[in-house]
Amino acid sequence: MFIAADQEGGNVSRVTFGTTGVSNMALAAAGNAEYAETMGRIFGEELGLLGINVDFAPVMDINNNPVIGIRSFSDSVSIVSEFGLAFQKGLHDTGTLTSLKHFPGHGNTDTDSHSGFPKIDSTLEELKAFELIPFQAAIDDGADMIMTAHIQYPEIEKETYVSISTGEEVYLPATMSDDILTGLLRNDMKFEGVVVSDALDMEAISKNFEYKDVLRYTINAGADMVIIPPVKDPDSYMLVYQTPDLIEELIKNGEISTERLDEAVRRILTLKEKYGLLKQNDFAASEEKIRKAEEGIGSQEHRKTVWNIAEQALTVLKNDDAFPLSVREGEKTLIVLADTCASRAAIGEAAKQILEKNSLLPEGAEVTSILHTVKDQENGEEVIKAAQEADHVILLYRSWDSICLDPESGNGLSVPVFTQIIKNRHEAGKKTIFLSGLLPYDAARFPDADAIVLTYCSSSMKELPPETGKGSSYCPNLVAGICSCFGMGTPAGRLPVNINAPDETGHISDTVLWPRAE
Repeated sequence: MFIAADQEGGNVSRVTFGTTGVSNMALAAAGNAEYAETMGRIFGEELGLLGINVDFAPVMDINNNPVIGIRSFSDSVSIVSEFGLAFQKGLHDTGTLTSLKHFPGHGNTDTDSHSGFPKIDSTLEELKAFELIPFQAAIDDGADMIMTAHIQYPEIEKETYVSISTGEEVYLPATMSDDILTGLLRNDMKFEGVVVSDALDMEAISKNFEYKDVLRYTINAGADMVIIPPVKDPDSYMLVYQTPDLIEELIKNGEISTERLDEAVRRILTLKEKYGLLKQNDFAASEEKIRKAEEGIGSQEHRKTVWNIAEQALTVLKNDDAFPLSVREGEKTLIVLADTCASRAAIGEAAKQILEKNSLLPEGAEVTSILHTVKDQENGEEVIKAAQEADHVILLYRSWDSICLDPESGNGLSVPVFTQIIKNRHEAGKKTIFLSGLLPYDAARFPDADAIVLTYCSSSMKELPPETGKGSSYCPNLVAGICSCFGMGTPAGRLPVNINAPDETGHISDTVLWPRAE
């Protein structure tokens, strides 16, 4: 069988132990496509040790909107193409199958198809001039699978359907569009591999279409495989259990042709034969296989490599003689975590362990952390006071979606408190470092910070992870970012996206504040 996982790296790493690596955007920031190839190879090796033979990666979406974010390499066509091909090569070198996503492009929408139903008004000509270029490059380079996007493209697919939730007409998404999957992908772009749908339980699909219609449209459109909903409760179990029967019923009723089914099966078998899966007959978890998995997954060699990439990716966007810190004996450094970083509250302790191990903290120097809770006014006052009293302050913010950049959401999600801290410290003749813990766009919220450092990823790695087993996930971007503030390593990252300035209302404008590095 195909055994698959979404192991993109960074915040989309479904194998939650071992080397979860850095994000795609961090790879691009590190500026060397060989890092992307190396990361793909590490993922392929570790997935293979677990018996996983398909990686739903690389992401070939061009990030011209925050939704895909750090899952994308860049907002540049050429960077996405170059780094995506390198990532694919690394996976292929280990015998791991790849699946490009999300066709024909998820980068130009501000809606996440997990929770909404995005629509992109681009014409076919516009897609060909932009979004489709990385996909075509990867197809020409031997892509195995392509995953579809649950996105409406009304300029290409004009058939509509009455939403089961709203009663309004919606357009068939790419996943269910014959014009896109067969007309564009198969006929125009000459893709001969396997087309797989994105998960059919995502709200873009489940909230708008009857499940039986989803199967009929998706398979007829040209999808060879479908990702059906995971089993989370009795209802989803029954849905999964009944899916083959529903498809068989559609075939018997003539709503899906046997020719379409045979075509899909032939492509699947051809791909399995290419990778030797049809000849595989030993599935035993032998002691030898277990030993190799324990030694290879999250190995010291892989961790060292990933730490180096994370360090190279760190981008010093601004520095008014504030980075790195000059900490003297007995001085106190305070790490202030935004409300959006609640699940990362212990990250400072992991960084402290590394700093102490490398003798980077002077005698008696203290490193402590404090979390700002937006809904607690007294906490906000406490945080501001603590920042005033500290010798050094690092502000850690984490935007995961465009909502975090909206000044009208959640009282700005710690923005007012962070802004006040910077203002107070300036009045006292003190400086502040701002550390971006995920989407780099949040840098535009705090342009007055004396230093701005981008990490392009964060994880809830609370301590130095154990060698193996539970809690061994190794995603060091954020820890490396904190350590760099104390002079560890030499950040060498180059900004892979444009960062736009907020307008007078606080909303992101079209004015570029920091341009992408060329």
